[in-house]
Amino acid sequence: MAALTPSRSVFASTCKTVAQQCSRRPVAVQQVAAVPVARQVSSSSAVQQEQDASGSSSQQPRPRWSYTPERMKGPGFSLNLVKDPRRQKWMVNSDPAKLDAFYEAFLGQGGARMLSDETKWLAVTHKSFDYGRRGYNTRLAFLGRQIIALEATRSILTSPVLDQPIVDKYGRQPYTHAALANIDKLIYTQPVDIMDKTKLARMGIDLGLLTVMRWKPRMPEDLESSGVVVVLNSTLFAIIGAISLEKGAAVAQRIVREKILKKLGA
Repeated sequence: MAALTPSRSVFASTCKTVAQQCSRRPVAVQQVAAVPVARQVSSSSAVQQEQDASGSSSQQPRPRWSYTPERMKGPGFSLNLVKDPRRQKWMVNSDPAKLDAFYEAFLGQGGARMLSDETKWLAVTHKSFDYGRRGYNTRLAFLGRQIIALEATRSILTSPVLDQPIVDKYGRQPYTHAALANIDKLIYTQPVDIMDKTKLARMGIDLGLLTVMRWKPRMPEDLESSGVVVVLNSTLFAIIGAISLEKGAAVAQRIVREKILKKLGA
């Protein structure tokens, strides 16, 4: 346990630094000036131009990830009463270039073009963000977790054979078969040992996932107590699940072996 103390302290300090940056980031608020518009009743061309301009602006499509659907908004008040008003302030990334930079760092060259724009944002969106009204990555994370667990199991079964097999003290000889030769390896190492939550969270932070992940911590001043480790893990799983859906299982398995298990030392 003493050996884990430095890594935990570094992890906690990193979360604290990111929390301070997100809490102090200036909020971009659009201010609309109340300027009276002079209408020319006698001029039909001016009215036609104004209608055309308003129609074109309203018909301009917006990305689904960038706004909350109007029909999912409440009547103007919220039932969520926050005891500490400081916990309401939490800024998330809205820059597509910053998100593409993370995918390039995680998936390698061309990683930003591996997924569609909507899927890229959905994979990094937790259900705590905007009350889940813009979609969230829970189902993608479930699929990605199964893929990573499968590849971790394959990695264990294809690892080198133990040099010193266990000798039974009673002299019993176990049943042997070629199809069961690698099963005993799961006694010493299991997929959960490779898919350690802290290791995956540490890898996500090193790649910059914490700065592009969209979520709302319960306590912005203490990300570790707010469950940042679990959210980081589920986001990594969701990215693998999204790749499997859009590019196929073979590509997702290759990404898991080269970009995750290899970095975890499996």
